Amino acid sequence: MDDQRFMRKALALAERGRGSTSPNPMVGALVVDDDGVIVGRGAHRIAGGPHAEVVALDDAGERARGATLYCTLEPCSHTGRTGPCAPLVTGAGIRRAVIAIEDPNPLVQGRGLAHLRERGVEVAVGVERERALRQNAVFLTSMQLGRPHVTLKAALSVDGRIAAAPGARTPLTGPAANRRVHRQRAEVDAIGVGSETVLIDDPLLTPRGAYRSRPLTRVVFDRRLRTPPSARLLSTLDAGPVIIVTGAHAAARAPERARALSDAGARLLPLPAEDLPTALRALKDAGITSLVLEGGPTLHRAALDARLVDAVQLYIAPAALGPGGVEWVGGGRIAWEQLRDRRAVWLGADILVEGRIDVHRTD
Repeated sequence: MDDQRFMRKALALAERGRGSTSPNPMVGALVVDDDGVIVGRGAHRIAGGPHAEVVALDDAGERARGATLYCTLEPCSHTGRTGPCAPLVTGAGIRRAVIAIEDPNPLVQGRGLAHLRERGVEVAVGVERERALRQNAVFLTSMQLGRPHVTLKAALSVDGRIAAAPGARTPLTGPAANRRVHRQRAEVDAIGVGSETVLIDDPLLTPRGAYRSRPLTRVVFDRRLRTPPSARLLSTLDAGPVIIVTGAHAAARAPERARALSDAGARLLPLPAEDLPTALRALKDAGITSLVLEGGPTLHRAALDARLVDAVQLYIAPAALGPGGVEWVGGGRIAWEQLRDRRAVWLGADILVEGRIDVHRTD
């Protein structure tokens, strides 16, 4: 049996849930008989919906008996919004289970594998492990680190500037790059900006031109409550909630501003500590597992300095803004060599340079 080939097919099936399974992982499953024929396929498509193993076993029916199950993540062994999958696997008569990675959820974490082994199922773990880790980096970060998976995104001129002058709104990227940004917004749980970005750019922060099946949370990191209630962002609440992360002291010192923002529809999240790690933990508790930091440089510097960035995406435009332009984060904070899975791709006249800063593993 070609375990790698079938696991890659299962990983491709898992992609059908991208953007719709949060806070759950993306999972794909195949049931393959002894002749190498795929008799069942399944993917976890939406949080609260049936798990991939359930769909694949239902698809296979009686043909699952004596077959091999390929699953990109350990079958669960607990009851959440749906029932446990591991007993269904053994009940269906699966003879062998090939699993890409163990589930780091403390409610599972090896218990599903133990359930299979105790009932005579031959279990192999680790096939296409690296691909599975990359695919579910968001879920793994959330489970292992107790915070959202953070992607840092910036648009830069070819000479490393983000704006022509301090306080100047400077669009840099072209249509192809902008389309990709909006496709990403259609997938993630939340996008975040600093208050300076709101004051300078007054952005909408909505996904445009790309279908999104659930609300998009917009987060403003605003320790001093500088966000104006008239910000365009607060006119887009039909696209999803707006959370303003601030300090409890700032909210107490300026109750009128806090009330005005609440009246405009913002949800204030006042925290006892004003550091970014505390803010990210609070966002995880609010149900956010993936966060794209879109700007500006102050927020980007803070995230890099606190070692809270998991992936980097830099859109580099061919224009040069010159020495009067606003620098991004300064030297020494990020280097091409420290990125893993590095790649660069042309998007029209712009180049997207991206990579991962860390790989979150289940061991």
